[in-house]
Amino acid sequence: MANIHDITRDQWMLRGPLAKKGYDWWWHSLTAENAKTGELKPFYIEFFTCNPAWKQPEPVIVWNDPAKRQAGVLPSYLMVNVGFWGEPKGQLHRFFSLYDVDIHKNAPYSITADDCFCSETHTEGTVSVTDEEVKEHPEWMSDAGTMSWNIDIKKEIAFHVGYGASKFFRAINAFEMFWHAEGMKTSYSGEIILNGEKYIIKPETCNGYADKNWGGDFTSPWVWLSSNNLTSKVSGNKLKNSVFNIGGGRPKIYFFALDRKLLGEFFYEGKDYEFNFSKFWTLSRTKFDCWETEDEIHWHVVQTTKDAKLDTQIRCAKKDMLNIRYEAPTGYKKHNRLWNGGNGTGTLKLYKKSLFGKNEELIDEVYAEGIGCEFGEYCDLEEL
Repeated sequence: MANIHDITRDQWMLRGPLAKKGYDWWWHSLTAENAKTGELKPFYIEFFTCNPAWKQPEPVIVWNDPAKRQAGVLPSYLMVNVGFWGEPKGQLHRFFSLYDVDIHKNAPYSITADDCFCSETHTEGTVSVTDEEVKEHPEWMSDAGTMSWNIDIKKEIAFHVGYGASKFFRAINAFEMFWHAEGMKTSYSGEIILNGEKYIIKPETCNGYADKNWGGDFTSPWVWLSSNNLTSKVSGNKLKNSVFNIGGGRPKIYFFALDRKLLGEFFYEGKDYEFNFSKFWTLSRTKFDCWETEDEIHWHVVQTTKDAKLDTQIRCAKKDMLNIRYEAPTGYKKHNRLWNGGNGTGTLKLYKKSLFGKNEELIDEVYAEGIGCEFGEYCDLEEL
C-alpha cells in the first residue's frame, strides 16, 4: 500500500500474552552534521520495552545470568539504546524499571522515563555510561560514552505492510515478530551532543528513518535495508521524493517457520513499487543472499511482482558497523553477531515488467548512500 499512515500500529503492543513474553521498540535513525567540521555522521535512538508483567522496582536483565534463567526469571525494563556509526562508533544503554516509566499506550503513543522522552513528533534525552560502569555492569551490554539529543520528528512517507500487522493478526499474536515503518522517510531537525561534540540535524540532509518492531521473539536471519539518500545514475539527479525499505528474514506464524522471506517497498518519485509476499495476487517473489567477508557485509536482494523487478546490491564496511546487542523476552541473547550500520552504499535497479513478466525495461538505476543496514543469524557466544 502506497504511503498509508497508521499511527495505531505505533501504539504500545505489550498487552495480553505479550505483556508476559514480549518486546516492543521504537527506532529512529538519522544523519547529523558536525557543528565545527560539517562532517556527516549517522546516529540511532531506540526506546526498547520488555515484559511489563514481570516488572520489579529495579530493571531485570537476565541474559548473562544462567541462575536467573534456571529460576524462571524473565527480563523486564525500558532500555533507552542510542548509538553512532563510523569513527568513532558505539552503543550506549540506559535501563529503567517499568515502574518508573510513563507510557501513553494508545495512539498517538508517548513514553517518558526521567529526562528521556519519545513520541510521534519529538524525542529527547541523555544516556551516559562511564568506563567504570561498563566494567562493573557487563549485563548492560553497553559501551562507554555520553550522548544527549533534542529532536523534532516529521514522518513523511510510511511503509504499511498490510494485513500482516492488522488489528486482527495483532490480537491473536499470529507472528513472532511484527514490523511497521510509520516514517520510512522522516524529516528530523534538532541537535545531538556526543561526548562533548555538537551535531546539527537538518531536514535536507538527515536521511531520516523511523519504524517499530514488536513480538514474542526475534527472527533469524534478520535483514534490514533502507535509505532516502538516493541519486539516479541515469539522469544524475537527486531523488528527493524517493525511499526504499527492505526487511524480514524467516517469519514465524505461531510455531511454524515460513521459508526465507522479505518485505520491501521502493517509493520512487511518488510512485509505489511494493514487494509483499502476503499479497499473493501480485505474484511477489524474493531471493536474497547476505554474506560476510573479512572487511564487509554484503546484501543482494532480487524482488519481483508481475509488474516490476527490483535488484538491490548493498555493502557496508565492518569498521563502521556495530554488533548490536539485545536479549530476547525469554532472557536469552541468541543474536551475538547482529551486524548493524548506517553507512551502507549500493545500487538499486528498478525495472518495469510487461508481457506477463517476460520483458523487462529499466526504469532507473539508483545509487544509494547512508543506508541503514542489518544482518544477523543466531549463533553461540563461542562463535565470536
